[in-house]
Amino acid sequence: MIGKLDGVEERFQELETLLSDPAIIKDQERYIKYSKEHADLAKIVSVYRKYEKIRKDLAECQDLLKDPDPEIKEMAKEEKDLLDASLKKQEHRLMLLLLPKDPNDSKNIFLEIRAGTGGDEAGLFAADLFKMYNAYAEGLGWKVEIMNQNITGVGGLKEVIALISGKEVYSHLKYESGVHRVQRVPTTESQGRVHTSAITVAVLPEAEELDIRIDPNEIKLDVYRSSGPGGQSVNTTDSAVRITHIPTGLVVTCQDEKSQHKNRAKALKVLRARLLDKMQQEQEDEISKNRKSQVGTGDRSERIRTYNFPQGRVTDHRIGLTLYKLENILQGDLTEIVNSLGTYYQTEALRDSETGTVHEG
Repeated sequence: MIGKLDGVEERFQELETLLSDPAIIKDQERYIKYSKEHADLAKIVSVYRKYEKIRKDLAECQDLLKDPDPEIKEMAKEEKDLLDASLKKQEHRLMLLLLPKDPNDSKNIFLEIRAGTGGDEAGLFAADLFKMYNAYAEGLGWKVEIMNQNITGVGGLKEVIALISGKEVYSHLKYESGVHRVQRVPTTESQGRVHTSAITVAVLPEAEELDIRIDPNEIKLDVYRSSGPGGQSVNTTDSAVRITHIPTGLVVTCQDEKSQHKNRAKALKVLRARLLDKMQQEQEDEISKNRKSQVGTGDRSERIRTYNFPQGRVTDHRIGLTLYKLENILQGDLTEIVNSLGTYYQTEALRDSETGTVHEG
């Protein structure tokens, strides 16, 4: 590991020299590329320098342990114990920082929420979940743009697709994909019985045109009039768009804009993200087809979380985390859940890198 880190520090210093070169500063494409690499390495180099300083301090402590003065030896022993603990902590941080980065972490996402079993109640909770993610995004200064939504007659959501743009969006929300279950008494239930409903959430990294190229000859475009709850027409022109990708059968609809051109552009963005996700899912399936356990893979058929209203609790089943602050979480306080999931999967990846195991998530 040390040999690798020496190379990282050398590259970091080389980048600092390059970024002060007037020729590089004038070449914006290279300057942006080197700036990004410099920023990526800065955290590793900072921790590595702390690690090296602790190693140097430990070497000095070893010399003091040989001192004939008992008091100096005792002080050196206490200092060594503290330094050993600090070294172990910095070593762990370095190993985490050296894990391969998910190439999608810095991307924007398409958040897709769909009501599952549970009728109107599922639609109402789908709307609650969308508000939750909206509030979380707002707190981080992200932008949320609705691409398409299907509103139910009681004010719920049968489906909503939104583009969330900002810094490191995918890295925060990539573990939200799966089945979210709600247990509560519906407002329409007069006898106060607790119902269980299910909502599916999908988080797709936004795909650039360079990532996925769509052949115009491989799509079928249909246009029709937008409709609202209950099927009533909300537009007098054929502005709604349905795009079918013929090779895969994927279908995307978009009717949120009054302009057919804008709806088509939005639908193509969603289609591109779904195609990228499909390609990545197929690659992951190929890697994991011989694995017996599928826990924590982000499989969207997997129940990942339960929101229990009578007890005011939220449980994430993948990591066994239970929090009794349901109301705060639904208001967008997802930080503890997001951080706990990130730590769990980082630790799993670190363990697997040490044993040579392939582990998704």
